[in-house]
Amino acid sequence: MRRDTQVEITAENVWVLVSTALVLIMTPGLGLFYGGMTRAKAALNMIMMSFISAGIVGVIWVLWGYSMTGGEGVLGIFGNPFASFGLTNLIGSPDLIKAAYAGTFAMVTVALISGAIADRAKFSSWALFVPIWVTLVYCPLAYMVWGGGLLGANGAITSVFGQVIDFAGGTVVEISSGVAALVLAVIVGKRQGFGKDPNHRPHNIPFIMLGAAILWFGWFGFNGGAATTAEQAGLIWINTLVAPAAAMLSWLVTEKIRHGHPTSLGAASGVVAGLVAITPSCANISPVAAIGLGLVAGALCAIFVDLKYRFGLDDSLDVVGVHLGGGLIGTLALGFIALPVDGQGGGLFYGGGLQQLVAQSVAVLVTVLLSGLVTAVLGLAIHKTLGFRVSEEAENVGVDLSEHAETAYAFGELSRSRFNPFHHQVNAPAGNAPAGNQAQEKEDSLV
Repeated sequence: MRRDTQVEITAENVWVLVSTALVLIMTPGLGLFYGGMTRAKAALNMIMMSFISAGIVGVIWVLWGYSMTGGEGVLGIFGNPFASFGLTNLIGSPDLIKAAYAGTFAMVTVALISGAIADRAKFSSWALFVPIWVTLVYCPLAYMVWGGGLLGANGAITSVFGQVIDFAGGTVVEISSGVAALVLAVIVGKRQGFGKDPNHRPHNIPFIMLGAAILWFGWFGFNGGAATTAEQAGLIWINTLVAPAAAMLSWLVTEKIRHGHPTSLGAASGVVAGLVAITPSCANISPVAAIGLGLVAGALCAIFVDLKYRFGLDDSLDVVGVHLGGGLIGTLALGFIALPVDGQGGGLFYGGGLQQLVAQSVAVLVTVLLSGLVTAVLGLAIHKTLGFRVSEEAENVGVDLSEHAETAYAFGELSRSRFNPFHHQVNAPAGNAPAGNQAQEKEDSLV
């Protein structure tokens, strides 16, 4: 029997669903971006760290993660983890769409941290770190900023210092992951040959460029998914377009001045730096200000990345320089360039006084303290028990083989193959053994 009742799906529902898919693809895109930046013998491990983050967080989010980011809170710090446990009480409600969208943010946030410990971390230890960190750091921060907690509109901290602006995650995503990356890099220690071995360089620049492109594509959903009006969506999109474009240009200029050459890696890193910086402010600054923000973020993040060699911090894939640095720039910049709302408030450049800068600074401080302290305790606990770092031998062999028993590339095997792609079996040439040896030498030079 045909039922006359129709299920309505609004334009807002459709847009959030599309944005959810856009943000979801950012995590495997990040895996490609990070995978290309490692040595060849660690590429799969790096990609896997992003994938396992998505898998673990996806399950955690349904069980208790989403519940901890909203609803009735505990001391304004986190929501009741049992209020929507398993999301069964949301079945039949469009709130499930919002829950899915929010979950993709948690996935990519924890995956960002992995870049700081590339080439040397135990996969099992990382898999243990992910669910605990998401539960104790990400979910409380998301609640405090977006779910009605201490930093929300009616929160206790807000009532004293003013309302923080963080539209898409300058504190919750970027600064929290950047601080955690810094702490873990210190705990795990430097790679063998850090700063000396020329083989510690990106092995696949096209992977990096492709990953950056996927991240830029997905970031339109990341920033724009929560837009409530067409006018707001338009501002978010143009800012998300122009800030990374400007940051890429300023990063390349900085590279040219400091090192003599603009590089492809610099272009990709500049794009990501601009995206990070515009994240908290995408709905609250003008397009011209977004250009200025991108120019500043690109240049400063390029300098921040170089500082790791001066301080001896092996932040393998520049998570601290780009995400912590860009997150701080974007979050604090709102104290200067935030647009007034209905003629009220705004940043210093709009006559809004110091209040917005104070609110942004307090939010940064809370984020740094929470993420830093919890990551330090958690990271040290894992490092002193299971061990966070692979053995010296495993690191030399490569974490792809030692942790996963597979490799991303097989140059030697391909050169010795008797298989012809045109479906003909061919005899191995007389010089096959030397050719195989040459291919193996080539493989060794790449890893």
